[in-house]
Amino acid sequence: MKLFVFLALINFPFTRGVRDIPRLILRQDRIDNRLEYNVHQNHTVFFHPEDSDELYVGGTDFVFQIDVECSRIIELFPLSTTGGQTCGEGPCENVITVIQKFQDSLFVCGTNGNKPQCWKLYSQMPNHTHEIVESYEGTGLSPYVYSQNALSLTVEGDLYAAAPLYSDGSSLQFRRKAGSRTNVWMYNKWVTEPTFISACWVRRREEPANEKIYIFFREKNSDSSPEADPWISRVAQVCKVDEGGSKRFFQNMWTSFLKARLVCGIPNESLYFNRLQDIFVLHAEEWRDSQVYALFTSSWNGTAVCVYSMAEIDRIFQNSPFKGYNEDIPNPRPGTCVPNSKDLPLATVNVIKDHPEMTDWIHPIQPYTPFYISNYYYTKIAVDRVQAADHTMHNVLLLATDTGMIHKILKDGFKPFIISETHLSNHSDVIRSMKLDSRKRKLVVGLSEQISILDLQRCQDYNVSCAECVLARDPYCAWTEAGCRPTVPGGIQNINGGQTNVCPKTAEAEIAEEPKMPTSNRTRRDTQPSHPPSPSSSRNALGVSVHSLPLDVPFYLSCPIDSYHAHYSWEHLGTTHPCLRLQASCLHLIPSMQTEHYGNYRCVSKERDYTRVVREVRATQLLNNPNPAVITRPLRPARPMNRETKTNGGTAVMAGRFGTFAALAILVRLLQ
Repeated sequence: MKLFVFLALINFPFTRGVRDIPRLILRQDRIDNRLEYNVHQNHTVFFHPEDSDELYVGGTDFVFQIDVECSRIIELFPLSTTGGQTCGEGPCENVITVIQKFQDSLFVCGTNGNKPQCWKLYSQMPNHTHEIVESYEGTGLSPYVYSQNALSLTVEGDLYAAAPLYSDGSSLQFRRKAGSRTNVWMYNKWVTEPTFISACWVRRREEPANEKIYIFFREKNSDSSPEADPWISRVAQVCKVDEGGSKRFFQNMWTSFLKARLVCGIPNESLYFNRLQDIFVLHAEEWRDSQVYALFTSSWNGTAVCVYSMAEIDRIFQNSPFKGYNEDIPNPRPGTCVPNSKDLPLATVNVIKDHPEMTDWIHPIQPYTPFYISNYYYTKIAVDRVQAADHTMHNVLLLATDTGMIHKILKDGFKPFIISETHLSNHSDVIRSMKLDSRKRKLVVGLSEQISILDLQRCQDYNVSCAECVLARDPYCAWTEAGCRPTVPGGIQNINGGQTNVCPKTAEAEIAEEPKMPTSNRTRRDTQPSHPPSPSSSRNALGVSVHSLPLDVPFYLSCPIDSYHAHYSWEHLGTTHPCLRLQASCLHLIPSMQTEHYGNYRCVSKERDYTRVVREVRATQLLNNPNPAVITRPLRPARPMNRETKTNGGTAVMAGRFGTFAALAILVRLLQ
């Protein structure tokens, strides 16, 4: 059995790799959509107040506010280390780790050279700076170094945080640290070596006294068997009104803390993703309809997204037995929100103290498999709710990879559809932070060298035709009389199926010219080499590339790949030749031109119900070789001539280059 599970773990990611393919590969190359740091940033934190246009960025020795629409800094505040402390090894830096709105000011905390400190900042607009009003000792709010775990949250004037109390990273707990209510913290035996991921407040407008704060984290697994993952993922709850226990027992400690295991995996195959990485809560008007999108990794480097119902999370805490507790459950039930927690019976508080874990596990909405499984290593997740042209609502996931890419994924029922992959930098870079501005349809991404502001309504990427716009299945975009534009009521879309029969019947040219989309920056346009026209090639009035070639020379045809969900092939004299894919090109290799190889070739793309001719090439026989330097049948060439003629979709590789052609064929097969 163990061998079976081991083999399954090895093969599992590869068997589902086909689901990882983005339809389009795009680049974010516009300079006006990014802000570059003067100094490389090892850690950044974003803060975007709810229902606000403000976005704050904290880095090393600074906090600034940016205008997302104009991609510019509108307020800057330098925050260097204070207190004259000695930092020992390494630079004496103040890395900002906390930004919150608290008590009518901007509340900021940082490492402050291994001596955590917090400040209240007040805006001095239009002077474009802030004023420090007060400073506070920041232990328990900010970590000592940025690599230590920490999180923060404000709820109705109260400040919650998880940060270590000591410089070695120990005593890491979730606490209420400041505000109108009593400061409370955790019992030290409730969690083991935790890593706190996120905390959220779920409003219950009809019963505010029962509102809870949920904490998502992973901790060391108490099961030390070889088959067990060393980490396990959890969600915990505390009541917003919890003031701790009485002076006699559990004073200043949570009396409503409960925790339960989050399950994400394939139970029938005993495969689980146990390492929680990030959380995004999609809130709804009715709190029970809110959903939690959780990003997990596994011990075999797979990544998964599971979606949970807030109603199910609450049900487990309300009804599950308490792990290890076999007596009658006291009244009120442990974990229930009460008006005065200091009056709770000792029996109720004792269950919280000794048995806070639920026996039942929290399963996702889709219980037998994760919503999405990938071979990519994702680090961040955000989810936007988008209204389509027909007023239906669609959820779009935005996943950040560990190499600086953003995947835009449509949640199509219980199936993922990867709309696009956007490269934010010309080289691999780590995404430090990410924040969604749903009102402006922008995703702000913090990398180590820059801040990129990704427009989620990049409809120019599909502006070739109505069919291209519809095939994208992007809820942000619809086809209109003006082209593919941000979704408006009445625009043409087919989000659920991507069928192009919704498009009007027009006389669209079948042979697609290279569209002029200066802001689209599709990868295939960047990878197509540019060569000057050759005397042996031309383009006729119908847009067909014509190549005149002698017998016996190697030749290959190339056409660009736009959609990686389409099937590409070359058609010639009634025969279909499958593509040899090399990067963003569809190739057809001819080792030696013979009589049967001349004629018309068409590169055809087929995707769903849409077929189009991407490129058409005509190969004609060149009877007289105008270049005596070209040897058509070399017996033993002393050295390759390293010369090729590249024109309009076809490349004639001359005799001295045949070794390069063979190498190309081998390379293509290796890349497939």
